[in-house]
Amino acid sequence: MIFDDIAGIMAHSHNTLAWMGLDLGTKTIGVAVSDRLLSSATPLLTVRRTKFSKDAQALLDIIINRDIGAIILGLPRNMDGSEGPRCQSTRAFARNLSARTDLAIGYWDERLSTVAAERALLEADTSRKRRAEVIDHVAAGYILQGALDRARNIRTVT
Repeated sequence: MIFDDIAGIMAHSHNTLAWMGLDLGTKTIGVAVSDRLLSSATPLLTVRRTKFSKDAQALLDIIINRDIGAIILGLPRNMDGSEGPRCQSTRAFARNLSARTDLAIGYWDERLSTVAAERALLEADTSRKRRAEVIDHVAAGYILQGALDRARNIRTVT
């Protein structure tokens, strides 16, 4: 099932399982995972994209090995909030992935997540080579953390 809001994901995900955040690029997929309390996101790895079936299998292996209960995809909206070709590609990826798993899949606005990740890596004095290696999964961590923070706010209000 695919949801456009975090509340829908919360209602249809397993409460005791971690969430996985994805930063989809044309060449790579950044992957981050949360703890089981859904309080913090940790960048995990970057998957080099080949074809969808192999990419999906790599993600499904992580889902099984990490006891993942929901998937959050960064939705790359334009700065004015509109959706362009990259959003269409992300939504297509979500539809194709949902055919291979029963997990709740949702979106999180990823505008400026890569910029924030780059800034954090620069502040940590990370070398240019190392930044290139980790930027995608660090950006996935920012995406996932945003969704986790929203979920925590929803739980606090209700």
